[in-house]
Amino acid sequence: MPRPRKRLAGPAGQDKKGPAGKCMKTKNPGEASTRAENSSPQKTSTLKECEKNLSRYWLMKSEPESRLEKGVDVKFSIEDLKAQPKQTAYWDGVRNYQARNFLRAMKLEEEAFFYHSNCKEPGIAGLMKIVKEAYPDHTQFEKSSPYYDPSSKKDNPKWSMVDVQFVRMMKRFIPLAELRTHHQAHRATGGPLKNMALFTLQRLSVQPLTQEEFDFILSLEEKEPS
Repeated sequence: MPRPRKRLAGPAGQDKKGPAGKCMKTKNPGEASTRAENSSPQKTSTLKECEKNLSRYWLMKSEPESRLEKGVDVKFSIEDLKAQPKQTAYWDGVRNYQARNFLRAMKLEEEAFFYHSNCKEPGIAGLMKIVKEAYPDHTQFEKSSPYYDPSSKKDNPKWSMVDVQFVRMMKRFIPLAELRTHHQAHRATGGPLKNMALFTLQRLSVQPLTQEEFDFILSLEEKEPS
């Protein structure tokens, strides 16, 4: 799915807030990619883990390198977020039902890892937090946007976005390769990353994390790369 192009967040209340969703797979039977993502027992286990976890954490992907999508550069790195006024921006352009549902499940002050994707070295670059809960993504109605969706109606919008705020950079960049090494080891030992959505729901740009996963990844900051 296309990565979101982030924009400067507007004043609170500018847009009507979308309905709060649940940590669940899409109910839309026509979303073929989502059906495929939810098919395996391991992926189902990831979703159930999210549902039972009262303390939610997230991983959200964006592209740190320039790429044109319908003539628009969709680049947005954690440095770009940090440079925004109040270090806050929209998280728009999500066009997958399951990822949208995760956006709708987010609550104020929940933390998320900012993940650099589709680049030379993908991985976790920093931390941000949710500062505005889900509301309609205006880009679905903009014909000039790469994320325009003519089937979405203003009285019943399909797509949502949240506002995020920069918290801090990671003490060191945590690359995908390192996370994969731990995931593979934990699948055998039952460690914290055994069901990490980055590997079981890898196509999603918005993913849930358990507190155990979140805490383990934070602990990697203090260690030498494996």
